[in-house]
Amino acid sequence: MSGDGRESEGGEEEVRGARRIPGPRGAADDLDLASVPLPPLPPPGGTAPDEAVPEQSAPKPERDGPEPPAAEPVPGPGPGPEAADGGPEARPPELFVSSAPVGLPHQVLKALLGAWALSACSAEETAAVEDHLTGCAPCADEALRLRDAVGLLHTDGSLDLDPTLRTRVLDGCFGRRPARIPVPEWAAPYDAETARLDALLRDIGDSEWHAPVRLQWFEEERQVSRRTTVAGVIGHLMAVDGLLSAALGLDDPLDGGEAPLDPTERTETYWSATHRPPTRAVREPWRAQSHELIRTASFAGRNVAETSVSYGAFALPLQDAALDRAFECWVHGGDIADAVDYPYPAPSAAHLHRMIDLAARMLPGALAGRRGAGLAGPAKDLVPAGAPGRSLHLEIEGHGGGDWYIALDSPAAVGAPERAVAQVALDGVEFCRLVAGHISPVEAAAGQEGDREAIRDVLFAAASLSRL
Repeated sequence: MSGDGRESEGGEEEVRGARRIPGPRGAADDLDLASVPLPPLPPPGGTAPDEAVPEQSAPKPERDGPEPPAAEPVPGPGPGPEAADGGPEARPPELFVSSAPVGLPHQVLKALLGAWALSACSAEETAAVEDHLTGCAPCADEALRLRDAVGLLHTDGSLDLDPTLRTRVLDGCFGRRPARIPVPEWAAPYDAETARLDALLRDIGDSEWHAPVRLQWFEEERQVSRRTTVAGVIGHLMAVDGLLSAALGLDDPLDGGEAPLDPTERTETYWSATHRPPTRAVREPWRAQSHELIRTASFAGRNVAETSVSYGAFALPLQDAALDRAFECWVHGGDIADAVDYPYPAPSAAHLHRMIDLAARMLPGALAGRRGAGLAGPAKDLVPAGAPGRSLHLEIEGHGGGDWYIALDSPAAVGAPERAVAQVALDGVEFCRLVAGHISPVEAAAGQEGDREAIRDVLFAAASLSRL
């Protein structure tokens, strides 16, 4: 149709000379509109004729007859109402970028939902998809599910399982059907830490069992270390756990008899008896031993908790010895995790609190031993056994924290708040690292107040609790 509503002549010839439909454009976000040259505006008073479009088809064969007349250019749209009536001249068309949604069929828009959820659509596609979602309930539900899935892909949290998951699952199971023979409460930390370490060991490869591990502890006033491997650390744990096995009448991995009681000597004996470097084969006997210890303690009843376990230079009741083994299992699990670059969080708050409590109860005896060796200051105020004596307030903050009062002058005295002469504030995990000999006493305390000599003696006594 022409601008005045009449049909134009030579319709077929006009189609041949018409403009072609342009191809797809790039995304609006990829265009630099400032660098795109604008087409020249037509001169005032009329519209510029359309430029000739070059023929894109194959060349036509030569003809003998006369050439047909060239097609006349297709007339543009007629003048507006004002121009046709003799009014003011029509203004040139203004350039603009359309923001209207692209008219796409349902199947295409449905296929774009994944890219839309990932924010990978162009501006036109995004507008078309979002306009479609307002009127299509199935696609709106699918888009919501895809957006939720994208949120999981971009999480910053750790993908490792929550260390408390095992405990929570077992608690839920026991809540529905309690165990006929439950694990004693005092053995629960050892049960949990051996399970966590076993989970780490199952995840590492064969070559990582030979990864070098440096074990650290304090002797007197200095820090010492020993190099071994991941397999060597598990052999060390199995050798020292043999002390608990012997106390319960189970087989000792060192065959008992002439086996030494000191943990360091037992470990050296086990390592020297191994003719070849230990491999991952050590995991099975270690895990079987820990299972047997827990099972035997569970069936033995309440009285077994007070069974004495000798460490050579000192002895502990079985319930404290199991807590000591849980502490060492966690510490050496962290050493292994550092060697193989594996995440290994601290124990649960309840178990960590019990480990800290054991160390706090052992501090007065360790302090008296250092005083007898001339490594600590003399006692200043001896009191009868069981009476309140000079004390240091040990404030453990954060995970597994609490307050303890350490008797300073005699292991038989009782720590009391009213006799406190000094205070030390420490994070729970940092205090355990001090007790394990992994940090220096000088670097340990976050806050100190009061008698400087008492603070120094207690911090060094805490480090002296460490051993191989």
